[in-house]
Amino acid sequence: MSLTDIIMVGIAGMIGGAIFVLTGPAIGLAGSAVIVAFIINAIITLFTAMGYAELGSAMPEAGGGYLWVREGLPRPNAFISGWMAWFAHTIAGSLYAVGFGSFFAGLLQYTQVINGDPLLGIIPIDKLVAVASVLVFIYINVKGTSETGKTGTIVTIVQLGAVFALIAAGFWTMYNNPNWTANFSDFMPMGVGGIVAAMGLTFIQFEGYEIIVQTGEEVKNPKRNIPRAIFISLAMVVTLYCIVAFVSIGSIFPEGMASWKFIGDNRELGIMKAAEMFLPYGALIVLAGGMVSTLAALNATTFSSARVAFAMGRHYNLPHKLSSIHPRNKTPHVAIVVSGIIMAFIAYTLPLADIAVAAGVIFLLLFTQVNIAVISIRRIYGDKMSYGFKTPLFPAIQITGIFLNIGLALYLLVTQPLSWGITILWILVGFVIYRMYTFKQEIQHYAPIVTSEGDLKRQDYRILIPYTPENPDRLIKYAIRIAKETAGEVNILRVITVPHQTPLSAGVAFADTAKRSFEPLEKMLDSETVPNHYLVRVSHDTTEAILATIEEQKIDLLVTDFETLRHDKKLLTLTTCKVLAIN
Repeated sequence: MSLTDIIMVGIAGMIGGAIFVLTGPAIGLAGSAVIVAFIINAIITLFTAMGYAELGSAMPEAGGGYLWVREGLPRPNAFISGWMAWFAHTIAGSLYAVGFGSFFAGLLQYTQVINGDPLLGIIPIDKLVAVASVLVFIYINVKGTSETGKTGTIVTIVQLGAVFALIAAGFWTMYNNPNWTANFSDFMPMGVGGIVAAMGLTFIQFEGYEIIVQTGEEVKNPKRNIPRAIFISLAMVVTLYCIVAFVSIGSIFPEGMASWKFIGDNRELGIMKAAEMFLPYGALIVLAGGMVSTLAALNATTFSSARVAFAMGRHYNLPHKLSSIHPRNKTPHVAIVVSGIIMAFIAYTLPLADIAVAAGVIFLLLFTQVNIAVISIRRIYGDKMSYGFKTPLFPAIQITGIFLNIGLALYLLVTQPLSWGITILWILVGFVIYRMYTFKQEIQHYAPIVTSEGDLKRQDYRILIPYTPENPDRLIKYAIRIAKETAGEVNILRVITVPHQTPLSAGVAFADTAKRSFEPLEKMLDSETVPNHYLVRVSHDTTEAILATIEEQKIDLLVTDFETLRHDKKLLTLTTCKVLAIN
């Protein structure tokens, strides 16, 4: 995919059908000051967009925010972020499919092709069209990223054509009506509260960079192109939203009421009703533009939801089959089909109006995690990574982004409490799946236990010591003292590290040798009557094995060497228990 392709993906995801559907209600909330709401939203979202540009250029892999949270935050943040992102992208795709179905059914009724009755008396036409549109884009995405990119580019160009037609007609009308400025005389009729309400309604539309970064493994020169695509698409979309609102308000002169109120009173149909007054076939053009816009967004979200599922499958956070690559098309075909089927099912059966409100909260929580991950990843890897873009004023930008995202999420808690209820329920379901299935699968494939032994009765307070062959008993005396004071147990971990290109099964041959090395320590612990356990893991990464053991064994205290800890920033940053470093 080229720079143009991923810019179009970003524009498609951010415009969707919202530029025609949400702009009307937003004008009703804020009046002409909706333009200010759009600009403030752009400034707020820029803080998070810079984090996405930074990590998207340095770690251009499928998964986006999920991948970075996995690298920068402790378990189970990675699974929860991926679980939330997959849900949000899938719900967004379902919304776009239903939106297209509604636009298409409306067009058929407008042209009197149908009368609006369900097919066979039971199948709603709009739902049938929604499912069919999802199936079409499943096929296009399975065929390959080239077809996906070309289709997305063509559809987005047509979408922009409808927007530019609306803008051109609006400016021409304003040029021929010098008194258009009167429409903006009461610029902020609903006050600051109206601006804030309009921001809450439209903020999530400017978050298309989450879709852009999903192209990381399939875009040319991602280090350079991903940051460019994020900033170019964001600038273009914000400008278009502002201009569409400006010309829609300035180009109409309804009798007996202000133009902004006329648009606001017509809510989702406000822009279409306004277009009828200054653009020949305005309603038809807006209707067609809405159809094409939702198709472009559906293509983008079909792509992005599948990439999240693919990345989670690759890391065993979801069934590994989702990471399968089509032998000829080189696309994650299983993830595309599974995500698409779920999308079609939701579009046809579930009350999307109730579920969709949670997508905004979920994205805000994901963006909060990503901002934290940007700080952690810089701390862990420093200058070891090659960045195409680095956020200035680090970490002030990220901290500001964290507070802004949390603030807007709390605003939605007050204005749309159902959104938080659905979000919390989805996170709880994900956490149960993580504890019962995902964590076990992940550990089994990344740091499996090849042997373990020790006392059957476990103690409440648990201490972990990484085994050091050069001086195995140096740390044990500190652990024994603490275990006696806390009525705890001592766990000793021996990690057999194998090279990344070598399968983990190769390390099993060293299990017996590793087990014998524990015997002197076992005698020491038994003589002190301290309950103990000994574990041997095979892993490509010693730090990952330690972190996995801390969570799996519910460790309270890690006793380790100071110099080792000082040079292992990943362990220092991601550990979830207390640490005692012995110098």
